[in-house]
Amino acid sequence: MQQNQAANHVGHEAWTSHQILVVMLCCVINMLDGMDVLIVSFVAPALSEEWQVDFETLGVVFSAGLAGMMVGSIVLAPLADFVGRRPIILAGIVLISVGTIACGIAESVTSFALYRVVVGCGIGAIIASVAALVAEYAPPTRRTTAIGIFQSGYPLGAVLTGFICIWSIPRFGWQPTLIGAGVASTILIPVLWWLLPESIGGPLKKTAENTRGEGASQSVSEAEQAAQSAHGSWRLAKLFVDGMWRNTVLLWFATLLAYGVLYFVTSWIPKLAIEAGLNPTDALLAGTLFNLGGFFGGLMMGRFAERRRVGHLIAAFFVVSSIAMALFGGAGQYALAVALGLAFIIGTSLQGGFTGFYSLGALLYSDQVRSSGIGWAVGIGRAGSVGGPLVGGYLLAQGLPIWIVMLCFAAPLLISGWISMIAGRNIAPPMKGR
Repeated sequence: MQQNQAANHVGHEAWTSHQILVVMLCCVINMLDGMDVLIVSFVAPALSEEWQVDFETLGVVFSAGLAGMMVGSIVLAPLADFVGRRPIILAGIVLISVGTIACGIAESVTSFALYRVVVGCGIGAIIASVAALVAEYAPPTRRTTAIGIFQSGYPLGAVLTGFICIWSIPRFGWQPTLIGAGVASTILIPVLWWLLPESIGGPLKKTAENTRGEGASQSVSEAEQAAQSAHGSWRLAKLFVDGMWRNTVLLWFATLLAYGVLYFVTSWIPKLAIEAGLNPTDALLAGTLFNLGGFFGGLMMGRFAERRRVGHLIAAFFVVSSIAMALFGGAGQYALAVALGLAFIIGTSLQGGFTGFYSLGALLYSDQVRSSGIGWAVGIGRAGSVGGPLVGGYLLAQGLPIWIVMLCFAAPLLISGWISMIAGRNIAPPMKGR
């Protein structure tokens, strides 16, 4: 019934209430993802003080969750093309909820890191499915805007988490804060069970059979084609046929580099601010503004992508981010407003540019392989996300100036933007004036 309702709206130019509901639900899911990913960065100071954890070990804790996200993206996310996006999303949120609560009752760094792997698997499993669901339900001419709204939920969740942690940790400690985050994710499960629809084209084989019974010849043909394409080993081969191999490889390299930079900055932004000369309170505020900038950056990318080539936009955003990152290395020498403004600009340009990868992937791949295409790109990128915090922690431990550390990460970011331009140049530019 949900699929039939959705099918009636597909192709319409204007938003419908059902489409708005789906996009908003997906945005809420992404908010919780932002909370569950970045809450470790906010509780890290209290955790490291209580357990006497050094920065190198803390980097391993950061990377443990990101490694789980990589596994979830590669192993679990492609299952959505077989069983449907809805079951994968629900199962992923269960993993996130259980893992986050377990982190709150962990008694050692080792167990904490293992539970973070569980959380990461859940997050990695659902990211591609949620993004693909947004792309499918949004009006065709508003697809990039919908993806931008969806992606803005991640930094918004991170911002809310920052303010909650400022209030919660001094009063209750870091463990109850984590347990509360897990409970919040658990509450979302019955809501999504009731309201979240299945993919328009899936489960693919069932859709073909149901549509055949209804006698809609055009839909039958499309559904059968989708069902047939569902066979194969994780459908990876589909990403390398009909000339798609080039764009697939380029997208993989671009996300690999960008992920490393993004999660280095995201994980270490409070420490970077302190090392640059800010006091701990202002450093926490800088981290919050970084994520707030990501919220606006996602909206900006979604809006601009309706009028400009996504690949060019990603490159432009990353150039701005690289400059701001280099300047942030001397934050302690500036007025506080300037330092905080740079943190906001980094968040806007870095996270906003990163949002463009989801729009780029949605444009590069067809509905039949979109979830697999985005999922594999995200999964490959996770390798960079795992290495980013580790490399950053190593460089910080060597006592290098912050501006040099920032330049070390600005270089791969610029390369990622250049690759994105190449990958997206064969995509027809959006019609202007909409």
